[in-house]
Amino acid sequence: MTRKELYQYVIQYFEKAMPDAQTELHYRSPYELLVSVILSAQCTDKRVNMTTPALFSVYPTPVELSKASFDEVFPYIKSISYPNSKTRHLIAMTQMLVDDFAGEVPEAREDLEKLPGVGRKTANVVASVVFGENTMPVDTHVFRVAQRIGLVTVSKTPRQVEDQLVKNTPSEILGKFHHWLILHGRYVCVARSPKCEICGLRDVCKYYKKDQKAE
Repeated sequence: MTRKELYQYVIQYFEKAMPDAQTELHYRSPYELLVSVILSAQCTDKRVNMTTPALFSVYPTPVELSKASFDEVFPYIKSISYPNSKTRHLIAMTQMLVDDFAGEVPEAREDLEKLPGVGRKTANVVASVVFGENTMPVDTHVFRVAQRIGLVTVSKTPRQVEDQLVKNTPSEILGKFHHWLILHGRYVCVARSPKCEICGLRDVCKYYKKDQKAE
């Protein structure tokens, strides 16, 4: 099977299995999504969704959060991983939004990446989900699943995986493909014990074929 045929097979499978794939983070505005994605680094979406309602009830816009102190914000996100650095990032990020972008989340990925606590993956998520840009955010799930299936060659960095996925995926479905890989990695192709027995992609999966040969 050629790489092109593999992508076509995987896309057709996900189109049937997860036609409405989308982010599992709860948000009502670009600001809320940006905050949620920052908090989700090294943390589950479920935990983030349990945490943000109280945070957003007190800080509904960047303006309120930009004026808050570390000691005021920290209690709201202390159950999130790395709460100290994320508290500082959120305050600094909203201060830049207010000072440099009139309190609005910028649309350009280059501007998003200028914000404290916002790396390429976070910028790609916001650009894709909020603004409909054709981007491919690569988190740990995407990084793992893309390599296991064989969608990319063995790559050492998220950027290498991103570049290969972008090159081989139709641009108009990049955002959806990103969610497919995340959800597949979250519920089926899990890190430690992938559930190959229920996976609809095992017939073309590089990892599964290798595992079968090893038995």
